[in-house]
Amino acid sequence: MPIKRGGGHQRIIARLRMRAFDTMNPAQRALWYIESHLAEPMTLDQIAAISGVSRFHIVHAFAAATGLPVMRYVRARRLSKAARSLANGAPDILSLALEADYGSHEAFTRAFRDQFGVTPEAVRAATCTGHLKLQEPILMDSTMLDNLKAPRFETAKAFLVAGISERIACDNGAAIPELWHRFHREVDEIPARVGNVAYGVCCNGDDAGNFDYIAGIEVADFSDLPRQFGRIRIPEQRYAVFTHSEHVASIRRTVNTIWNQWLPASGLKAADAPNFERYDEKFDPSTGNGGFEIWIPVRE
Repeated sequence: MPIKRGGGHQRIIARLRMRAFDTMNPAQRALWYIESHLAEPMTLDQIAAISGVSRFHIVHAFAAATGLPVMRYVRARRLSKAARSLANGAPDILSLALEADYGSHEAFTRAFRDQFGVTPEAVRAATCTGHLKLQEPILMDSTMLDNLKAPRFETAKAFLVAGISERIACDNGAAIPELWHRFHREVDEIPARVGNVAYGVCCNGDDAGNFDYIAGIEVADFSDLPRQFGRIRIPEQRYAVFTHSEHVASIRRTVNTIWNQWLPASGLKAADAPNFERYDEKFDPSTGNGGFEIWIPVRE
């Protein structure tokens, strides 16, 4: 029997949409909300609440799934939409600025130039966007593992890590292999070394998706550490410890699965503390094979 149009039809559609929403992971929920509310004011807190996780969690989950910071994606989508309107001859730049959540023509122009390298007026005069790198909507695919092994749980005592450090944007993960290359060249210069385990530590993350990455080793103290090396104290913390058995190049898929599938279903929360990869003697840095562990800080 065909469904009658009207209130009942709308309720059925709403239930179907809610059912689909309930099956989404945090990054998918964030994308849905962003794309559905581009023309409205939007904060990271709102996106996290809609996604059902904390600010800290959604920053990591979104970056793991898309390779982009949440709010940078929001900005790029809004500016791309504005660029298309300008190319189509939109006469009022201030109206576009307000729609993109900028309070003035000047603020909008600065952001637009930072994003595309040209002014809004230049795009309107050119009447096309072919020369711009627009941010298209991201379509989530199934980039997660089907067979993520259950983690073990450990409470690790505090320890010190020293090594090669750099501030990394989540869409610039290509910088991390170079850090490891430098680490292997300079590791013998790090004093007070403890053991032969190497650590890739992600810490000091911000809401924009930037974080400090340290390719390093455990040390007994920092007293004689040369200034060119980064350092961090890892606090005592409970961790969910995952084994990554595949080549190191596929780590993003495992991390995506942890943050967007396992953690939301686990009943645990991500603790606001450093997370890290742990590479023991079985890992071969020359080939990327041998496997390693991913330690995610958790709390009840």
